[in-house]
Amino acid sequence: MSESPPVPLVSVVVLNYNGERWIERCLASVKAQSLGSSLELIVADNLSTDGSDKTAERILQNSPNSLFVQNGDNLGYCEGNNRAAKRARGQYLLFLNNDAWLEPDCLEKLLAEVKATNASVAMPLVMNYEDDSFQSLGAEGFDIFGLPSTRLPHAETREVLMPEGCAYLIERELFERLGGFDAEFYLYSDELDLSFRAWISGAKAIAVPAAHAHHRGAVNVNPAGGGQVVEFRTSDSKRFYSNRNALLVLLKSGRHMLLLLSVLQIGLLVVEGLVGLLLVRRWSFVKKSYVDALADCWRLRGHIRAERQRINAFRKQGDVWMLRFLRLRLNRWDEVQRVRRYGMPKVTAT
Repeated sequence: MSESPPVPLVSVVVLNYNGERWIERCLASVKAQSLGSSLELIVADNLSTDGSDKTAERILQNSPNSLFVQNGDNLGYCEGNNRAAKRARGQYLLFLNNDAWLEPDCLEKLLAEVKATNASVAMPLVMNYEDDSFQSLGAEGFDIFGLPSTRLPHAETREVLMPEGCAYLIERELFERLGGFDAEFYLYSDELDLSFRAWISGAKAIAVPAAHAHHRGAVNVNPAGGGQVVEFRTSDSKRFYSNRNALLVLLKSGRHMLLLLSVLQIGLLVVEGLVGLLLVRRWSFVKKSYVDALADCWRLRGHIRAERQRINAFRKQGDVWMLRFLRLRLNRWDEVQRVRRYGMPKVTAT
């Protein structure tokens, strides 16, 4: 009678959609990790049309502890990752973007700090794709509008409200207990939502500057420049999901004081919508990005109600406790910095 294969320490889940430019380096970096056979590698493809699915399948062919899954449709980030996670066997899950790559000892150092600090969620230091310049060590907290805030470098491992989704480590048991990613989000703010639920459940999230990853970011919305970002670009669709989902996080997870932040966030969206109309001079942008985002929250009121009940069933931390993550630095300050560096954003419809 054959023995069952040993349970991997980490299942690395890479969701791919038209990532031909990035997928080979991403997967090679996972296979080169110093943890070696303790890893499981799962690539889930959202029906790519650029041949990257074939590239990923070829790379994984005959590789031990590797699995290629074709989702058969563009399910979005959340459901695409959820389906892949159901196939995972590891004690931990690492959700890794296809436009990211890991330095060889990244996961070894990340897990060492997770165990030393008794954390359940973690991220490495994320640097830009082609060099060692700083990109993020997660959001240390949220601002007065409830938006993730304060992505600053630091030398030692510390707690963060939200590890970045490009390289997001979480205990598999916790991920399942929290209900995984919310499929209604589709994409954007998914890691904020999951991290809120993790902290509410009594878990802890950390950022580990000793572990190093590299990330391009926004490759679908802002493709110019290859491995380097050379302009500030957004789209109606991105703003819709970003605006809607950030509000959904508070509506789902807040009990009383955090719900007050959702009122401030709605006010911010109204002001931004008016300013956007003056700058972009296109009503369809304001309608899709702001009006439709707010309307869709109302459409999802049944889902919000069900999620609130489900979250309260495992809640260990309330709103007052969560206020320790309130920060004065505004989320939108990062966008102001991008405007200063690249000029006004270019806005496309899709």
